[in-house]
Amino acid sequence: MEPNHEILANGGVVVRQGGSDRENYLCAVVHRPRYDDWSFPKGKLDHGEEPLEGALREVLEETGYRCRPLKEILSTRYTEPSGRSKIVRYWLMVAAGGEFAPNEEVDAMAWVPFNIAKNVLSYDRDQQVLDSAREALDALDINGQT
Repeated sequence: MEPNHEILANGGVVVRQGGSDRENYLCAVVHRPRYDDWSFPKGKLDHGEEPLEGALREVLEETGYRCRPLKEILSTRYTEPSGRSKIVRYWLMVAAGGEFAPNEEVDAMAWVPFNIAKNVLSYDRDQQVLDSAREALDALDINGQT
């Protein structure tokens, strides 16, 4: 692989209803001890894996939750500390079952309201993804249909 080859990753903004209406939706944020940051679950594709398939797998691996994808949302592009460019495609997803268990990549997960998530997330780019997820959620009904 060339040193300047772009890194492609995929992930999800996982939501669940925390109350009786849309304002009570919570989103999952994960803590990665390797970076000591709070972010959304994401990771690189396995060989031959489709982007959405990879996003669902990464979310399951990092959170323990199986999810139903609703809609692709904002992608981010940034430069890694190594100097390589990275693109992360995100999907808005609804948690469909599971349970978090700490692992090597993620040692903590929290379900937080959108307005609090903005203060928890470590990166401005993740806050923009959160805004995109909120806009997409507002445009969908409870069953994920426009």
